[in-house]
Amino acid sequence: MRTLMIAPQPFFQPRGTPFSVLHRLNALSKLGYKVDLLTYHLGEDIEIDGVTIHRIPKVPFVKKIAIGPSKIKVILDFYLILKSAAMLRSADYDLIHSHEEAGFFATYLAQKYNILHLYDMHSSLPQQLSNFKFTQSNSLIRWFERLEVYSIGKADAVITICPELYYYVARMFPGTYNSLIENVAENSIIFTERPENIDIKDKIKTNGELVVLYTGTFEPYQGIDFLIDACQKVIQEINNVKFVLVGGKPEQVETYKNKVNDLNLNDKFLFTGSVLPQQVAHYIDICDVLVSPRIEGNNTPLKIYSYLRSGKPIVATKHITHTQVLNQNTAILTECNPEAFGSGMIILLHNSNLRRKVGYNAKKLAQEKYSYQSYLNKTKEVYNYLERQLEIRRRNH
Repeated sequence: MRTLMIAPQPFFQPRGTPFSVLHRLNALSKLGYKVDLLTYHLGEDIEIDGVTIHRIPKVPFVKKIAIGPSKIKVILDFYLILKSAAMLRSADYDLIHSHEEAGFFATYLAQKYNILHLYDMHSSLPQQLSNFKFTQSNSLIRWFERLEVYSIGKADAVITICPELYYYVARMFPGTYNSLIENVAENSIIFTERPENIDIKDKIKTNGELVVLYTGTFEPYQGIDFLIDACQKVIQEINNVKFVLVGGKPEQVETYKNKVNDLNLNDKFLFTGSVLPQQVAHYIDICDVLVSPRIEGNNTPLKIYSYLRSGKPIVATKHITHTQVLNQNTAILTECNPEAFGSGMIILLHNSNLRRKVGYNAKKLAQEKYSYQSYLNKTKEVYNYLERQLEIRRRNH
């Protein structure tokens, strides 16, 4: 099959959905498929065998784009629609593989050009409007709900990235081919070379501190305010501890640095800002406890799978975004309030045997259920199914 993949993101930038797109492309490359990727003008070109990157024209006033829904994305998606249609007119594609809101217009284009459509569903887009505080308009949210139903219902196949989305599609669209493929791919598969050891252990553990590590974006749904509030409880009981937060845009980092400063806790926190994907592993290597304080959404954070593989113990909120993957054997799961989350961290920091046990169980789960080979196999199954559908269409015509 000749495939046009449409990704309405800055590709590549080290953040959620672009990582998912990157690993999907890499998997298809390993499986021998050739893909044309159409994406925004923003981002870094990455060489992947069999993948050709196409971009919309540069939009001079758009130099960066925030995570989540935005008015800027509406403009960029308009250019994406125009270029998608032009590419479909000029080449003989068999399949459109769309991500996120590209599924809305890809559904129409697939019908117009009589080709297959695979919808890669990373989240519920109507829910995103609420999670990112983009709108309080019920009519706009209902409109997105109708578009989502239209896209899923008309798709030839759907990929869902977490159990909650899988069960939603299975319940609402029982006749749609629906494959659950968790985002288990490890960044080291693509970013094979670690940068030189930056000796962060000596930098962070200046007095042999226990290190609690958060990695990821600093968007509101991630619960960074919540985490800092919980850390205050830990510091009251455990003095020899340091909290390291990896990620965040400069202005977000500055905001949280000011918050920590107001609490007179500067010596207990280290904010690194964004780092190269391959550098994150250095921080995980030296930490004692990993945390995920997420408070909204239903899709599992990509970092949870790398957390599991690391064999380090995890503290996470008892929220569907975590509980569809984690349980009380593989993590310390707490109620979604700072008091409970702080207590969860204290339990692990006080008990090295428990840290080893929880970390061992986490790594075992990753090996048994979330292997990269399973990711490849499931991707191959979806494309095999679509190839069969393509043959049926060809025979009928």
